[in-house]
Amino acid sequence: MAIEIKAPQFPESVEEGSVATWHKQVGDAVSRDDLIVDIETDKTVLEVVATEDGVLTEILKAEGDTVLSQELVGRIEAGAQASTTPASPSKTAVSESTSDASMAAAVNPAAKKLADEAGIELASVTGTGKDGRILKEDVQAAIANRGSTPKAASPSTPAPTQPALTGERVEKRVPMTRLRATIAKRLLDAQHNAAMLTTFNEVNMKPLMELRKQYKDLFEKTHGGTRLGFMGFFVKAAAEALKRFPAVNASIDGNDIVYHGYYDIGVAVSTERGLVVPVLRDCDRMSIAEVEGGIRDYAVAAKDGKLAIEDMTGGTFTITNGGVFGSLLSTPILNPPQTAILGMHKIQERPMAVNGEVCVLPMMYLALSYDHRMIDGKDAVQFLVTMKDMLEDPARMLLDV
Repeated sequence: MAIEIKAPQFPESVEEGSVATWHKQVGDAVSRDDLIVDIETDKTVLEVVATEDGVLTEILKAEGDTVLSQELVGRIEAGAQASTTPASPSKTAVSESTSDASMAAAVNPAAKKLADEAGIELASVTGTGKDGRILKEDVQAAIANRGSTPKAASPSTPAPTQPALTGERVEKRVPMTRLRATIAKRLLDAQHNAAMLTTFNEVNMKPLMELRKQYKDLFEKTHGGTRLGFMGFFVKAAAEALKRFPAVNASIDGNDIVYHGYYDIGVAVSTERGLVVPVLRDCDRMSIAEVEGGIRDYAVAAKDGKLAIEDMTGGTFTITNGGVFGSLLSTPILNPPQTAILGMHKIQERPMAVNGEVCVLPMMYLALSYDHRMIDGKDAVQFLVTMKDMLEDPARMLLDV
């Protein structure tokens, strides 16, 4: 019995997706709950698993093809087993169409597509996949070898008079992933549709660093292995500052201003596929341990491509930390429809004047980019100053002063 493999039901905000990776190929045996194919949308990667044991008999959508919600992408023959025994000579000779199907079964769909585009004969490509299957990487290697190794000239072909180029000048052209294309569009929209401005301040990180050093071991032991980082303090300080400056937590909808009575803070996470922003809900009600645990769980899910679309929608404010990559100063771009985003940076020791004396202190620049249509400069500056005061004196967060 043939079982249809369909793309998942996409949320209302997602119109279409594309086939990212086939984990099984035609002729492969599959078991119930085996991962068969990944469908990439503009927000996350959705996994499609087998519902029955059987054999994958047909792939209707190759890697890179566009798919709609619930669209058919392949078929499984339920209860069948992958055959490894060659056909009996007494049986009817294999037709040309059957031969073509067998060839397709031994070639990854993405590899075949790339070979057709590059003019590579699949017969000349050595497959490194299971049972000699030709993978996309094998075709890429063949293209590279073709570009660097000249073909032997036939006796009737005159020798080239133009000298051969020395060294490799390799170019690689790949289409944007759906996630990367969506990120690019949203960033351009943010710059074109907002009166974006950035204000800066700096924070003395010494009090937080000393607090973390004093309690990090006890914190980790008390909270079941959750480590004490700096992000928990920044999220809590931001939540408190947002309460005092509601415009920074608001959004613009047409000619209306929407003030949010909750504090859902997105934390930017970098992945191989691009930047994603999972959202911590009701941060004002969360403890620092809950914030740190939530960020850790989101980071693991993002790395594994298992973030749900619901995890990345509905934030009212965003924090991005370029300091983990060594950034000393930057101007973050808004995450629409939000009207403000906070940028954290690298902690750098610098000589500072304190009470008339020069001291070397660990300092961090903070950057707040905001939509000037919604937020006045006064509110933006005071918001940053409020965060600075809380971070330099963490007791303020506990005492609400």
